[in-house]
Amino acid sequence: MQEPEAYEPGGPEAGEPEATRRDAGVAESARANRGWWDRNADEYQVEHGTFLGDDRFVWGPEGLDEVEAELLGPPEELKGKDVLEIGAGAAQCARWLAAQGARPVALDLSHRQLQHALRIGGSFPLICADAGALPFADGSFDLACSAYGALPFVADPRLVLREVRRVLRPGGRFVFSVTHPIRWAFPDEPGPEGLSVSSSYFDRTPYVEQDEEGRAVYVEHHRTVGDRVRDVVASGFRLVDLVEPEWPAWNTSEWGGWSPLRGHLIPGTAIFVCERD
Repeated sequence: MQEPEAYEPGGPEAGEPEATRRDAGVAESARANRGWWDRNADEYQVEHGTFLGDDRFVWGPEGLDEVEAELLGPPEELKGKDVLEIGAGAAQCARWLAAQGARPVALDLSHRQLQHALRIGGSFPLICADAGALPFADGSFDLACSAYGALPFVADPRLVLREVRRVLRPGGRFVFSVTHPIRWAFPDEPGPEGLSVSSSYFDRTPYVEQDEEGRAVYVEHHRTVGDRVRDVVASGFRLVDLVEPEWPAWNTSEWGGWSPLRGHLIPGTAIFVCERD
């Protein structure tokens, strides 16, 4: 889960990537984000590892835990289920699933993130692959999940959604969380300056960080709520629920643009609960 830093007009400092809004296709986005997560995996795990834990299943910065949310179903019903975690990072969610008796597979685009999964440990498979081309046979899994993995970073989310549907068995459920689309209209700041609309919610131009030669080194894509719903339905899923976690009183931490101040006023995460008929 990584929210891009606010765009500062006037160009980057020496050696820093330039933040801009421009088109970025499927291949460019995948290449840039694989490199970004490989370079930043160590810092990410140091900064957020305590909050995420080694074997918790947290859906977003609000701290909504699958133990209480049960979006994949009651924990006692997970035993024996084949579950694919997409954008697994250090595989914290997969580790929790394994503890419930499920048979998880943790997949991530970043090799370095999966090295952190190896460091923490676990007896489940780790797969380095693109979510838009899943290396599994049709109908391999009962469930799939993704906590801020893959979907915010891909140029064509329907490629991912259709692949997930393909590898799910009939009746399978896919639950994924992303930055709440309304956040794209606000500056990515945790304080009061992040509470005023600064851009159009309907501007779907990707956020791109690029090097001095104009090559993307990080890409994040915006979809409106309506876009997300249409993507889900067009990919052959039935939308069961859309969860917008409220900020809990116990959570006093900040995570990029997420904070108690903003979290009590505007949603920060959207969780889509989908089923394959």
